[in-house]
Amino acid sequence: MSCGCKTSGDSAHSCGPKKTASGCENVNTCGNSYKLSVFDWLSNINNPASNRCDFVEVRFKNDRKSFYKNVNNIPLHIGSVVTVESSPGHDVGVVSLTGELVKIQMKKKKASEESALKIYRQANQKDLEVWQEARKKEDAVKLEARKIAHRLGLEMKVTDVEYQGDSSKITFYYTADTRVDFRQLIKEYAGSFRTKIDMKQIGFRQEAAKVGGIGSCGRELCCSTWLTDFRSVNTNVARYQQLSINPQKLAGQCGKLKCCLNYELDSYLDALSNFPSSSTVLETEKGRAFCIKIDVFKKKMWFAYVDSSIAWYDFDIDLVKKLISKNKRGERTLPLEDLKQPDLPLQSIDLIQENNVDRFEKKNRGNRNRNNQNKPNNPQQGGQGQGQKRTRPERQDRPERSEKPENPNTQSGNQQPRQQKPNPQQKRPVEKTENSADAEKKPQTNPNKKKFKKKFPPKKDNDA
Repeated sequence: MSCGCKTSGDSAHSCGPKKTASGCENVNTCGNSYKLSVFDWLSNINNPASNRCDFVEVRFKNDRKSFYKNVNNIPLHIGSVVTVESSPGHDVGVVSLTGELVKIQMKKKKASEESALKIYRQANQKDLEVWQEARKKEDAVKLEARKIAHRLGLEMKVTDVEYQGDSSKITFYYTADTRVDFRQLIKEYAGSFRTKIDMKQIGFRQEAAKVGGIGSCGRELCCSTWLTDFRSVNTNVARYQQLSINPQKLAGQCGKLKCCLNYELDSYLDALSNFPSSSTVLETEKGRAFCIKIDVFKKKMWFAYVDSSIAWYDFDIDLVKKLISKNKRGERTLPLEDLKQPDLPLQSIDLIQENNVDRFEKKNRGNRNRNNQNKPNNPQQGGQGQGQKRTRPERQDRPERSEKPENPNTQSGNQQPRQQKPNPQQKRPVEKTENSADAEKKPQTNPNKKKFKKKFPPKKDNDA
């Protein structure tokens, strides 16, 4: 059951658990997402006037809307499904706007209050069932209508088909470049569909509004969502905005120029009012120069010589105005090469370093350099070589070795073990004088000593 909430007129949708023929209970300011929706920004404001507005706006399929008078004072709000007067029979629609904003919309669209039709009632279950069954047949009817028009050889395109709420009339919307003879076509349609036929010709922009789609900007088409009036767009609008006259880029899905070209036109005209004319010609000592390009955002103008237009020179508009005033006094300006100031390159700093591929490798290199610099400053290390770490700290901790004066390692400095290292036979007698208990503790306290034992295994002392 359609309530007007998040739907474009289709009966199959989900709008929450509270759904009745009178609409959603909590959509008084319903942010309707159907085509050409209107947001009631006066819904939370009490009406200071005693009389209330008796007119409501009712929408039908796609972008068709009309104004009706609530003669029976039925309590209606946005999303209520109502049965309204039509010719012939009755139609079913959804209330899209109530309150004082309806008068503003009627004044904007120049709708007459005297000729407004009336609302019969809120749609009952029977009205809704007939309406939904008629809506389901529209796609099949549209395909059959296109086949019949193609068989008759008519140069037209059936864009959309709309059933009336009571299935007593079908409205065919079509587009055509030339006048079409419908005498035979209406006979074929009446014989095939067995109901009253109504033909309405629409433009290509109205066709795009009814069909809908996604524009080149990635958003839904303006004409099918919020744009209500179509203003004329010509190629001068593109020239004011310094756009290339490319029909493939400037044309929309309707085949006409895009309506969004008019959105920023006023801003461009205000900015161009401070610019010199694009037909400005500068008299220089090297020759005449003419304007090639204008950049509205950077406030610059590009000039080139008439003889050689390959090299372009950009100048600020303040400088161009000075050059123009100088030419008006009858003086020639300097060549464009001398007037051109070198552009200072803008250095961008990548604080996050996301664009640097080697950002992880540089960090590792810095850590390695820091570790190598901090190694000699370690007070626990006796020397700079790896061999000194293996011998000196262990011998200083043992008191037995320090008591013996004949041990050359205790009497000499830090550099003596390094000098005696190439001759391993001199250390073997020292190994023999050690106790067996100390020999067992050696690999546990100093694990690096294992490499030395593998190369030079100590001899066993039988006397010990």
